[in-house]
Amino acid sequence: MSDDVTGPTEAEEHWEARYRDSDRVWSGRVTAVLQAEAARLTPGTAVDLGCGEGADAIWLARQGWDVTAVDISATALARVEEHAAEAGVADRVRTARHELGRSFPEGTWDLVSAQFLQSQVELDRVAVLRRGAEAVAPGGVLLSVSHAAPPAWAPEHMADHHFPQPDEEREALALDPGAWEVLRCEVVAREGRSPDGHTGTLLDGVLLLRRR
Repeated sequence: MSDDVTGPTEAEEHWEARYRDSDRVWSGRVTAVLQAEAARLTPGTAVDLGCGEGADAIWLARQGWDVTAVDISATALARVEEHAAEAGVADRVRTARHELGRSFPEGTWDLVSAQFLQSQVELDRVAVLRRGAEAVAPGGVLLSVSHAAPPAWAPEHMADHHFPQPDEEREALALDPGAWEVLRCEVVAREGRSPDGHTGTLLDGVLLLRRR
């Protein structure tokens, strides 16, 4: 595990507390859009930005990808390493600790994945995605999936929160159209489940770009 974050920040303290307070924060299932889109690609190198406990990174590794799993939380990355070893793909998953608003892993990848890279503490998401685009190898793809609206069970104050829309983010990235092909830019619906077991419709923003 590399460690390129020096000194605790508000964001680091927030996410460390989030992971320390629970044995498992996320479901452990691969993100549905990532699974569908990566299945169409030839496995190569991938970076998973904001990897959490590693479900996406480990799924990619099982498909033959060599994955760099990036997160701000050392606790989350320790779980990635543990789960990768349990899955028998430790040799295909490398972890790197970065606060992505401040630092970014070096290198280029065939797949740059940002799945629900959203935070309750300050995060310049567009700047991170722009840096992610710079790290896409020729012929590779940038896949961003985001919450496009709050779930029905969210607290009332979430209704006033701005959720990024894929067309808005595509415009904000301002990538050269001669160098990039837009494969998907849309909001899709899926069924979700609240922490107390209620189901409802969730809206996800999908932005998939290929570097020419």
